[in-house]
Amino acid sequence: MARSGSSSGASPCDLDKEFAPQIAQLLAAPSPQSAQEYYEDLIQSKKHDGIRVNYKGDHGKGVCANKDFAEGDLILKDQILVGAQHSLNKIDCVVCSYCFRFIGSVEFQIGHRLYFQSIASSIGCSSERHCHGSDVGSSTCSSGATKEKSSTLPEEVIESLITGDVSLPFSDHFPLPEIVACQGCEEERYCSQSCADSDWESYHSLLCAGPNTEPPRRSALHKFVEHANETNDIFLVAAKAITFTMLRYKKLKRQNDFQNKSPESNFSLLMEAWKPLSMGFKKRWWDYVALPEDVDASDEDSFRQEIRDLAFTSLQLLKDAIFDAECAPLFSLEVYGHIIGMFELNNLDLVVASPVEDYFIHIDDLPDDKKEEAEKATAPLLDALDDDYALPCDGTAFFPLQSCMNHSCCPNAKAFKRDEDNDGHAVIIALGPISKGEEITISYIDEDLPYEERPAELADYGFTCTCSKCQEEKPN
Repeated sequence: MARSGSSSGASPCDLDKEFAPQIAQLLAAPSPQSAQEYYEDLIQSKKHDGIRVNYKGDHGKGVCANKDFAEGDLILKDQILVGAQHSLNKIDCVVCSYCFRFIGSVEFQIGHRLYFQSIASSIGCSSERHCHGSDVGSSTCSSGATKEKSSTLPEEVIESLITGDVSLPFSDHFPLPEIVACQGCEEERYCSQSCADSDWESYHSLLCAGPNTEPPRRSALHKFVEHANETNDIFLVAAKAITFTMLRYKKLKRQNDFQNKSPESNFSLLMEAWKPLSMGFKKRWWDYVALPEDVDASDEDSFRQEIRDLAFTSLQLLKDAIFDAECAPLFSLEVYGHIIGMFELNNLDLVVASPVEDYFIHIDDLPDDKKEEAEKATAPLLDALDDDYALPCDGTAFFPLQSCMNHSCCPNAKAFKRDEDNDGHAVIIALGPISKGEEITISYIDEDLPYEERPAELADYGFTCTCSKCQEEKPN
């Protein structure tokens, strides 16, 4: 169940009181005119002329077709505004930290996964932790590399895959971009210098914990990341949202020569920097997250208090690492809670299919003579990977235009990656003919669920679906 109340007690964050007027402005819904202008500029800059966003103030917004679409037509490829790969998924998949393309080589991807798999097997590890999900605080995720496998490979074989000393048959049919490491921490990896530069300018320059970072700040960043990995990695995405706004603010200051202006002038720039995130539908995380099935209704208040306290601990750790007095309202618990709530209510799963899966399918489809020869090299690897050879890159992200699409249990579009879609963009495809002027809808849940189960699945989103399918199936 979800609710519209609030956690009891005053906020433990002093900034909530100190900057209450500024926080109210940050969290206020943008005016219809401001929102309409923002989306028109965004659509024009991205050349998405097939859609338009209709903004209706208190009634929300929706996406309408600006032309006719046929079944299977591409409606939209929406670039991520803020997103992150799930922490444990990094063990299984090495992707660009900015665009989320797989990088290195098929051999490197296989070797990387087998390496961590061998470590987990040697220490008897079964890694499982809380991660971003609808039942926050009770949902878990695990890495494929931490599950016990039926066979292991010699260390020298795994090392040769990682270092590129061995080439697998037909792997040249699946080329991947070379790895470009962050020059600061070398922990973040990219598919190109362009992506490395873009990530640095947009997020990573404030979150890099490399040797060039001051030791106190580096230590604080490590503590923040460790806490997020142990509790809920949605905090990592929230941190990127804050750094995105801070870096936009600093860029605007440079462009407008606002170095010595008044606090009021600086805040106007902060509001402008915040604008892309202000468009997201936001509610406080701990107020609207659905109550997990294993939490009794009588314990709801304590559950929500626990969630708020968890967010406050995360916020304090982040504040220790990157606080900037000019951006102080961003570090209030009120804003932090609404940022997390925005991702809960607006996110689309970040999924990129693995080229390793495509590679093994290609081997299996070879003519018998070539297949038999190739499998001398690939069969031991596939046996060691077991079913986890197909694991995709998995994360969560906020997409500015996709997030405007309303839900329907009988949608006319869906998120669907085609063979050529090898990065983190949200790809929206028409499920059937869509006429110009018609609203484009997607399903936030599995629309094939029985009517009785669908409302519970939509609980986190805070609305009751009244689409034609729900009207038809609703009991009298």
